[in-house]
Amino acid sequence: MLTAVPALRALERRFPDHARVLAAPAPLAPLAGLVGWPLVPTGEMEPLSRLLERPDVLVNLHGRGPQSHAIVLAAHPQHRIWFEHPDVAASHGSPLWRAGEHEVDRWCRLLRESGVKASPAELAIAAPRCVAPPGVRGATVVHPGAASAARRWPAKRFAAVARAEAAAGRTVLVTGSQAERPLALVVAATAGLPLRSVLAGHTDLAGLASVVAAASSVVCGDTGVAHLAAALGTPSVVLFGPTSPAEWGPPRHVRRHRALWTGRRGDPHADRPDPGLLEITPDAVIAELEDLHRRDPRGADVRRVA
Repeated sequence: MLTAVPALRALERRFPDHARVLAAPAPLAPLAGLVGWPLVPTGEMEPLSRLLERPDVLVNLHGRGPQSHAIVLAAHPQHRIWFEHPDVAASHGSPLWRAGEHEVDRWCRLLRESGVKASPAELAIAAPRCVAPPGVRGATVVHPGAASAARRWPAKRFAAVARAEAAAGRTVLVTGSQAERPLALVVAATAGLPLRSVLAGHTDLAGLASVVAAASSVVCGDTGVAHLAAALGTPSVVLFGPTSPAEWGPPRHVRRHRALWTGRRGDPHADRPDPGLLEITPDAVIAELEDLHRRDPRGADVRRVA
């Protein structure tokens, strides 16, 4: 969703008098609130609510279809903005999908080629109004979880980074979902951090956003927290394995972010850590964090590591 923020900003300007509605899964409602779009809960690949039928404009920011295109057609919009798919006749003549395109650029290009001006630079979202927990401001956030094992750097390596940050005199917090709390506890225990440093399972999405917004830096894998850091302007070091940061990393125009990648691609849904991800060492991450703390780079930087 966060990769679509610049596209949503462009739609706000193009249709200033329209009611704007985001159809997305209910857990994303806190983020939608930070972006300024009301959310109508919609299950993954499920028909839209009848409240959303026959809109003036329906924009498909899910993919190129055909399943999502069928949902668009079933809503009977007056105008559609979507990518062309060979199996959906109504989409012929629409912008073409490009493999390997950065997600932020992809949605902006879809709009531009559909007559709507859009800039990938409009990635920022508002910081949550909720107050971050005590001790968060200025902390280093370590987020060891990821949706798939292929994108999950080993807990011992995250612990080594956390230990080095703590040794440098920085507060370290470990975040994650309730399901990721056992992993966060292992990281904290291995790093010698106190139990209070583990926030995993104790924050909802809005709370996690408030933690990221108040932190001094974030270190994580290729997962949603990396996009939060980019959107909230918190410096980050992001570890990539099976996928390229050229597609999912912090955009180059966004300041203060480092994406580490060995240049190898793999299966992002594999059930074990990607070999390329395992080639990234704790020392490489610690060095990037130290450099990030020392200075404010002028843009996102993809680092090839040996």
